[in-house]
Amino acid sequence: MSAERPFRSRLHAGKQLALALHEHVHGPDPIVLALPRGGVPVGFAVARDLSLPLDLLLVRKLGLPGHEELAMGAIGSGGVRVLNAHVVDAFHVAPATIETACAREGALIDRRELHYRGGRPPPALRGRLAILVDDGLATGATMRAAIAVARAGGAAGVVVAVPVGPPETCAALRREVDALVCLLRPPAFRAVSQWYRQFAQTSDADVRDLLARAWRGAPCRRAAASPAAGEDNACPK
Repeated sequence: MSAERPFRSRLHAGKQLALALHEHVHGPDPIVLALPRGGVPVGFAVARDLSLPLDLLLVRKLGLPGHEELAMGAIGSGGVRVLNAHVVDAFHVAPATIETACAREGALIDRRELHYRGGRPPPALRGRLAILVDDGLATGATMRAAIAVARAGGAAGVVVAVPVGPPETCAALRREVDALVCLLRPPAFRAVSQWYRQFAQTSDADVRDLLARAWRGAPCRRAAASPAAGEDNACPK
């Protein structure tokens, strides 16, 4: 395994994450909630290796206008929103700008709920242990929205599980959840992709296919794997 890029793919990262999560899945009726799109292959591997149900938790980053890669906050299902106050203040973001971004991203969440689920209702979280999975953390804004959505849904406990994230983001998020599992916390963190050897964009088709396999309990089809699955071929070994 490469020391510079320790994860072969998102699926490989998910398998490594599952090993570290064993001690945290003994809460009430645990469920793995993956953040689309990149978190779905990771969550798929975690759920399969731990024999847990898999579902989605949809959230969207609110990109700063003109600097979309910088998160001024995030929004989740049900209109939950989390703002990065220091970004909003530093760039003097107007309330109307925030409302416009929330409306735009909220509409996308609604479309994706329908597109990914195909009429399947969101999971009931009340009284359950929610394990929130993504392919990595950066500012943490999207994961904060996911935590808020899980809490609003009545989750009895919330665990955040990611392969990699900057130390300061992990430390801040740890105070907001029951447990945080992050395999790598490199001080020289620049981007999530820098820690993966294969980091092709996860497509909507990838998301639907992995969800169908998880929900139907279908066997893996190694020959049908997409490039986003990488060398793991969408099938945890």
